[in-house]
Amino acid sequence: MTEQQPYRVVSRHPGFELRRYPAHLVAEMQIQSSFTRAPIEAFRPLAAYIGGANRARHPLPTAAPAMSAAGGSEKIAMTAPVIQVEGEWPGAYLVQFVMPVTFTAATLPEPVDARVRIREVPAQLAAATRFSGRWTEQAFGQRATQLGRSVTAAGLQPTGAIRYARFDPPWKPWFLRRNEVVLPVVE
Repeated sequence: MTEQQPYRVVSRHPGFELRRYPAHLVAEMQIQSSFTRAPIEAFRPLAAYIGGANRARHPLPTAAPAMSAAGGSEKIAMTAPVIQVEGEWPGAYLVQFVMPVTFTAATLPEPVDARVRIREVPAQLAAATRFSGRWTEQAFGQRATQLGRSVTAAGLQPTGAIRYARFDPPWKPWFLRRNEVVLPVVE
């Protein structure tokens, strides 16, 4: 069973849930590509990172010589969802793997691939809507528009970029896939 990113449902509103997400770590990669191609292009380097293309950080005993260094690599369990966020310029996307909660910034292995970056996402309040279906820009875009309208109608103020979350592998039939659109809101 794949570990799911934790959150707590604060309240339910027409068209969305209001959730509190704890601070968490992501391995991310910025891709200049189309909405559909970005997660495909980022998947291999990110999967390689969690598969062992990393430098493990093992604590050194206090008596260890100063020349000793952490070595080897470490496999990291896959978690869900895989997240896609619009980047800083048109046609750029951040694709993120949420890291297991058992890791901290100090214990998470360092990526070997310089394109893979580790970042802590602060705790946040966010509106989320779930749907099943295909991973198309149109499907996610329609849900994002609906979510934005529902959030505003509920008297909440959006803040930050919309996240597109995919919970299932590509071989799962499209009509069974769990997808979400998540929009951070002001506390």
